[in-house]
Amino acid sequence: MTSPVNPITVKCPTCKSTVSWIAEQQYKPFCCERCKLIDLGEWVMEEKRIPGESLKLENDDEEDSFFQ
Repeated sequence: MTSPVNPITVKCPTCKSTVSWIAEQQYKPFCCERCKLIDLGEWVMEEKRIPGESLKLENDDEEDSFFQ
């Protein structure tokens, strides 16, 4: 597969560097694995959220039986 002559470019969500949207760029839209992991960590630590109300699940009030 050949890359386009003028590939689409985006800004890395973490460090804002320019990233070419090509097949060889394995971490897109991030520029590198480090930026990808920083973003993942922010989601895990709940520093980033999707706005809106949390959904109430059927078993939210019960003990977590997975660890028992």
